[in-house]
Amino acid sequence: MTTPYIFVIDDDPQVLRAVTRDLRSRYRKDYRILSTTSAREALEELTECRNKGEEVALIISDQKMPELNGVDFLEKANTIYPGSRKILLTAYSDTEAAIKAINEIQLDYYLLKPWDPPEEKLYPVIDDLLGDWLHHFRPAFRGLRVIGYQFSPRSHAIKDFLSGNLFPYQWLDVETSKEAQDLLTVNEIEPSSLPVIFFEDGDLLISPDLVELAERLGLNPKASEELYDVVIIGAGPAGLAAAVYGGSEGLKTLLIERKAPGGQAGTSSRIENYLGFPKGLSGQDLARRAITQATRFGIEFLSPQEVNRIEFIDEYKVIHLADGASINSRSVVVTTGVNYRELNAPGMKRFSGAGIYYGAATTEAANCTGGEVYVVGGGNSAGQGAMYLSKFAKKVYIVIRRPDLSTSMSQYLIDQIDQTPNIEIVPASEVVEAFGENRLEKITLRKMDTEEQELVPATALFIFIGARPYTEWIPEGILRDDRGFLLTGRDILSDERGKRVWKRERDPHFLETSIPGVFAAGDVRSGAMNRVASAVGEGAMAISFVHQYLEEI
Repeated sequence: MTTPYIFVIDDDPQVLRAVTRDLRSRYRKDYRILSTTSAREALEELTECRNKGEEVALIISDQKMPELNGVDFLEKANTIYPGSRKILLTAYSDTEAAIKAINEIQLDYYLLKPWDPPEEKLYPVIDDLLGDWLHHFRPAFRGLRVIGYQFSPRSHAIKDFLSGNLFPYQWLDVETSKEAQDLLTVNEIEPSSLPVIFFEDGDLLISPDLVELAERLGLNPKASEELYDVVIIGAGPAGLAAAVYGGSEGLKTLLIERKAPGGQAGTSSRIENYLGFPKGLSGQDLARRAITQATRFGIEFLSPQEVNRIEFIDEYKVIHLADGASINSRSVVVTTGVNYRELNAPGMKRFSGAGIYYGAATTEAANCTGGEVYVVGGGNSAGQGAMYLSKFAKKVYIVIRRPDLSTSMSQYLIDQIDQTPNIEIVPASEVVEAFGENRLEKITLRKMDTEEQELVPATALFIFIGARPYTEWIPEGILRDDRGFLLTGRDILSDERGKRVWKRERDPHFLETSIPGVFAAGDVRSGAMNRVASAVGEGAMAISFVHQYLEEI
């Protein structure tokens, strides 16, 4: 692509010279800097850039300008370059307008004048915004291409893996894409062998498993050390936080993830109540930032890799992996989180990955364009999924067993759903059967009060029905509650079984399981709050307890 622009406007020539000077000093190698004192001239230049196919990464505007105030200017600029990041330069007296602009025009940041020194007050802000813009920006496509059948579980698994691990790719449906059909013909690949992945260098993989694909993409499914201070199992918010703190505090840290970083939170299209992000952020953004931060501190990340069991030999923990390898560690933090419960109804297993999906499955949203989509569940994840799907589907129906959403969903989401015309609540109802030929085509809804049933067309069904802890692989010596969540801390000693298995003179640490040196954090832990922020807090706290445990042995 051509070098993108950073565009600056301020009617005060002295301020404009200062900000332009600072920007060129830092960014001139990677960006072209354009500046002007006229709002109307700026809009004309932005329009010209757009017509030429130029890219504008960042627009910086002063608030108080005679022709057009900064908020109004950025609102107009947003129609020309909606993907550009936007900063408002303000004085203290203008902060109310800036805060209002965050909600009204999706302002990314407001910066108080003066910003000296720029190394502390200007560059960190712009670095973050430009990094975010680069992450989301998609130039003319060059890179991975995936060919498969749209409603194929194997194709869905590969798309989900690539998306979850933040690899951009182009999806080519073999039934509708001439390019896909031509590529198969040239390479003499039978349609029965799909999916196939083409790489930028011309190499290809035919129907690979995820470990094979990961190795080709440069991910690391093999551990490099013989002994670790702490092994963290699960890269959801709790695991990512534990990895960041383990690495930053000098522990030899290994993070293992069986699918993709972010866990259930990573599939969320928008997390709006996470501290410090007033505009919200997607689960993938959160995972991307956290993985970058953790690897910066030197942690090792194994993905995709699944843990089968843990063996305890004296004070060491031996983690056995699905591929037969084993890893030795002095301590373990379990952060495997939860899975959505499966909907037990006829047709559900048959169409799983072929029109029926568990969780947000944002990779499939675009394929719901113009369709009738059903979301089962009344929690925040279901609400966030419905809001995202409403951008594509003709109609989104939220099917819940309760009479309304008030007892299960945050009010801000309820308000957003109420204001979205193509989302409809289907109360006191359940899905009892799914129908179709090679993909989901229809579902049967049943009213719970009258037992009345209705057969309706369905492009896709997204299921968010409760949480089942991912603990099947955990050895029996680690105590669970009656729902399968791991017991920790005082809950161990208040359980009759705990009194028989806990033999240390001290009490278990707050996040410690019934096996000393094995900790649990996040949603997998009994009594945990189902919030991203609390999971992050527990992950950080677990490393503190790891330090205390390591001092004992």
